[in-house]
Formats: sequence, C-alpha cells, structure tokens
Amino acid sequence: MPDYTDFDLDRSTAESWAEFEGRLAEVVSMIDDSGDFTIGCVAVDDEPVPFVRFSSLDRDTLLAEAASNAVVGEKYQLGPAELARLAELGWRDPVSEPEQPGEQVSENFWLHRRQEESDRLAALAVCTLREVYGVQHPVFLAPDQLAEILTPSVEPLALTEYDAEDVVAVLPAGVDHLRDMVELELTDMFGHAPVHDAEGDIAVRVGSTMLFLRVAPDAREVLVFASLVHDVEGRSRAVEVLNDLNADSRSVKFQLVRDRVFVTCSVMAHPFVPAHLHQAVSVLAEVADGIDDELAGKLRGRTTFGPDGVSGS
Repeated sequence: MPDYTDFDLDRSTAESWAEFEGRLAEVVSMIDDSGDFTIGCVAVDDEPVPFVRFSSLDRDTLLAEAASNAVVGEKYQLGPAELARLAELGWRDPVSEPEQPGEQVSENFWLHRRQEESDRLAALAVCTLREVYGVQHPVFLAPDQLAEILTPSVEPLALTEYDAEDVVAVLPAGVDHLRDMVELELTDMFGHAPVHDAEGDIAVRVGSTMLFLRVAPDAREVLVFASLVHDVEGRSRAVEVLNDLNADSRSVKFQLVRDRVFVTCSVMAHPFVPAHLHQAVSVLAEVADGIDDELAGKLRGRTTFGPDGVSGS
C-alpha cells in the first residue's frame, strides 16, 4: 500500500497554490479582447459565488475585478476585515459613476494593470481568492474559460501488456451479461471454462487455495475472494495479525469471518474492463497462494487444500 504517513496537508496546499499561480500568470499574459476570463468558486447552491475576473481594455492594459457584496450571495458577503484586506491588496472601490472621462464603471472592486505584469496579477488573484474569499485549495475553483491551461498536463499514455480489446470498457446489459463477460475472460486466462459452485459463484483453483468470483446482483461489481484459513484459534490474535496485513496491503483486504480468514478484492464493473479483472485475479491469486500456509501456521488453522489436493490439515 502506498505510504502516506509523511503527507503534510499545509505543504501540499501551498505547493498547489504556487503551481496554480504560475499557470494563471500564463493565462493572464494571453488575454485579449475576445472575452473575459473569470475564476469563481465552485457553486454548491443557487447563490452567486465570489470571483476574480480579467478583461482586456486595450492592447496593453487589463482590467482586474474582484466580486463585491453587490454581486455575491448572502452567505458570501464580505465583512470589515475582508474589505480592509481588499484595500491593502490595492483593489479600488466599486465605481457607480465615472470620476473622469473614459473611466471604467464597475460594481466590483477593480484596478488596471499592464498585461506585462501578469505575474503580479496572478499573485493578486491568488491572495484575493485565498485571504478574502476563503478558498482553501485550487480544486475549489471553477475557471469558466481557458480551463485546459489551468489544468496540469497529462503524461502520454504508457504502453500496456494487455491486448487492445482488454482495455475497452463495456457497460453490462445485466447480471447475466456481466457473468458471461467474466467467464469469457477467465477462459482466456486459464485456457478452460471455469466451474461454478452451488450458489452460482465462479470457482478457480490456484495452488493450495481456491478463488471465487461473485457477480453483484446490480451488475456493478465483481467480488474476487478466497477463503485462506479455516478453524482459526483465537480471534484476538487473528484480528491483530490481519490488521497488520491490511496496513501493508495495496489492493486486497483481509477479513476474519467467524473462524475463517478471507482475502477479497473488488472490481468495479460499470463499466466492465477486462484488464481490471485480469489484474484483480492475478493479484489475489499471488497473495492467496503465497500467504495461506504461513497464515495458517500463525493462526493455528488449516489451508483450504493440502499439497496433494485434499483438505488441508
């Protein structure tokens, strides 16, 4: 399992804002008279949300605006401290009537800056969003235009060991359709059609254990599981051992059910991607066959099968 014990939320947030500010500066440097660029908070209700907006006044000058109390909803109204901070940052008060010929009238806080000062404008926008409007992280922002520039670039898709058809997503038409697709993939993996138990679960023998695949009634999940150890002695000891295993496990989960230990892995199936099933079965098979004997010894139980194919002891 990936280690996150050294994760620092404050550091991560600061780094995310710094990255966002750098990308925002690039956007601001390219704004022209084709339209405004607005960065607003993500709306969670019908109330108007705070925003910062940039628009081009001429070839070299930008108008920056910060939402005032006149345009935001009641829950977003700014108090004396926030209004004072806007003034400290250099924002000018809303203008209802032009004081000078040609002056821009705005019901928002505003200022003019040369476009070549895009770095300063981006820093101003970030300070306003964080310190005045209380936006905690860039993920809570919703740029209305040029959003792709504010989104980190994605690395090209890597090559995969799976065939092209195995990475195609298919929406199951129902539980029977999903079960048919699962059986087809297992047949491809093991070279023969799988068998079923009395409850309709698909069974696959792997070394000294047996994997089962159960299709959910709503056709949205395939549960892959194995019963590793039977007749466990001492539940407290078993819980302690399994907690340690779960802490180190990346994609499977160990569970104690009465006197048996199960290992499980869930495969989302809406849509169904064959490669995901391949991975789940391979991982669970490796874990189950690799740990069952050791686990049976620790918990004083027995494995599902012995080396000669009969019940373990």
